[in-house]
Amino acid sequence: MILEPSESNEWRPVYRLLTALVCPRPIAWVSTTSADGVHNLAPFSFFNVVCAKPPTVVFCPMWSGPEAKKKDTVKNIEETGEFVIQVVSRDLAEKMNLTSCELAAEVSEFDVAGLTTAPSRRVAPPRVAEAHAYLECKLSRIIPVGEGSGAGCMILGEVLYIEIDDDMMDGTRVSLERLQPIGRLAGSDYCGVQETFAYDRPTPEELSRPGRE
Repeated sequence: MILEPSESNEWRPVYRLLTALVCPRPIAWVSTTSADGVHNLAPFSFFNVVCAKPPTVVFCPMWSGPEAKKKDTVKNIEETGEFVIQVVSRDLAEKMNLTSCELAAEVSEFDVAGLTTAPSRRVAPPRVAEAHAYLECKLSRIIPVGEGSGAGCMILGEVLYIEIDDDMMDGTRVSLERLQPIGRLAGSDYCGVQETFAYDRPTPEELSRPGRE
């Protein structure tokens, strides 16, 4: 199969292939608060770490619908400059999915999903009390990418505070077996961490060693 995006007038086939090939993707479950005080909660699977100094993460909302409107999450971050990213564990997957619904701006997804708000430490938007790990962030910048339906933006945030439930830890390491983070696949599919394996990063000396196979 071959697809050249520049030759396609429709972005959806490109989206379907990209999300099927770039996977599994971690999920940023983002809580924000509007200038009017309405709490919003929405998941985004275009999410990753940028760097550690300053500690920075990025998630990428697409514009909403054929009219390419800004999502409430984007509007709220533009207004307040703050947000919280929750890790989605397997036990919260169903409630996370409920918050993916496009609701009116005056409706809080916390209420729709039956989730509890809890005060954050460094930012105004609340966190999800049921989440086992979260990152409190302040906005670094918003970078628009593309125009119209199918386009979106990159939201970069500096991480101000990190908290993980103690029972999700194995000494000083996060236990994936306990945290059970989920990832997004294509379409409506998700996955858990079923298997892990490790490789030590090779040194230049090891790679140049005679007889290496």
